[in-house]
Amino acid sequence: MYETIYALASAQGKAGVAVIRISGPKALKALGTLTNKPAPKPRMAKLSRLFHPISGETLDDALILAFKAPASFTGEDVVELHIHGGLAVIDGMLEALSACEGLRFAAAGEFTRRAFANGKLDLTQVEGLADLIESETEAQRKQALRQSEGALGEIYEDWRHKLVASLAHFEAELDFSDEEIPDNLHNKVRQDVAQLQNQMRDHLKDARRGERLRDGIRLAIIGPPNAGKSSLMNALAQRNAAIVSDIAGTTRDVVEVHLNLGGYPLLVADTAGLRQSTDEIEQEGVRRAQAWAETADLKLVLLDGTQAPDFDHISLNLIDEHTIVAINKADVMTQQIPESVKGTPVLALSVKSGQGLSDLLEQLTVRVQNLCRSSADGPAPTRARHREALQRTEQALDRFLARDHASPMGSELEAEDLRLAARELGRITGRVDVEDLLDVIFRDFCIGK
Repeated sequence: MYETIYALASAQGKAGVAVIRISGPKALKALGTLTNKPAPKPRMAKLSRLFHPISGETLDDALILAFKAPASFTGEDVVELHIHGGLAVIDGMLEALSACEGLRFAAAGEFTRRAFANGKLDLTQVEGLADLIESETEAQRKQALRQSEGALGEIYEDWRHKLVASLAHFEAELDFSDEEIPDNLHNKVRQDVAQLQNQMRDHLKDARRGERLRDGIRLAIIGPPNAGKSSLMNALAQRNAAIVSDIAGTTRDVVEVHLNLGGYPLLVADTAGLRQSTDEIEQEGVRRAQAWAETADLKLVLLDGTQAPDFDHISLNLIDEHTIVAINKADVMTQQIPESVKGTPVLALSVKSGQGLSDLLEQLTVRVQNLCRSSADGPAPTRARHREALQRTEQALDRFLARDHASPMGSELEAEDLRLAARELGRITGRVDVEDLLDVIFRDFCIGK
């Protein structure tokens, strides 16, 4: 943390402008070495010529910015060099910085790591920032931006503070019984904990919306061979992502394509045609198709309209409330299209002519939006670690509320349950401090004043 680090902060490759960031106690000194001038006023952009610290050779004319600690991204002194984005210019600047005394190249994620260590970001904000950089759709951007601004962390920190307060009050009753402690404090703590637990349970009843939006909704296209699954995949992707052939069993493995559907991320999988086969490779393809379908958020069962529907087909056994059923080749069908298959409405379409594709996209968009749409009550967990920590917190609160306060060691065990619950919440944001407990005790009860 006492070293000064530098790295390219913008994307690799050619660009009009590239940004190099320097952070640490020698950042401003390094800037002076490169410009042969005093550092500019903080947060004031200035055009300056940059020179090599050893040879004195001119490197570039750059826009420079300086930020004094703690008012910077990392909480340290920070310098940003906005240079021309040619590869030779970037390489020359990085080589020049390596020649500056006390500077080293930053490790992956080290700037953000320092921002966390210096209290500029909590762990949920760090994750939100990473998601913001990786976001590919509008809905992902909105969720990541909200998290990077602290919306999710504020919820968990508020709950942790309430638990710390309850624990402080509870331990005050245990450790300072001869002081002026409010009557019936234990019952008040139990009421507060029960209310907090209900809030957590409501928060976890989100059907994994935050995680689904972050990772993308998984859609499996399944059905018998030659139903047009690969052609449909290509139509959705608007490119030849999968091989199309009249030969049954062409698709042997799962072919995946990322799509942006109405601002929401969709991962579409074209799978092997489901049928009984003696071919060992095709059997493996069918197994993978079924496995992908069983874990998918949505399924699209595509049937061949030129064939009599087989209501005992393997794919029909996978129909549930998250399934759309479509019959392809509707433009050449000679038979009556059934209104539903196993209770699920049927959509007629023709991938070749485009008939029904707009209706299918509309249905898919509505399904995806319903799976991803954020609750009006606030942001949802976006990672499995959030959910797991909240579940462990809830389990600790369950143990607390189930204990008999009057039993031997009952009070001590109750206090430990609250302590574990607060610790699990603190792990989500990365802020666990035992001084918080002491601060609440002395502030609320003025012990030993």
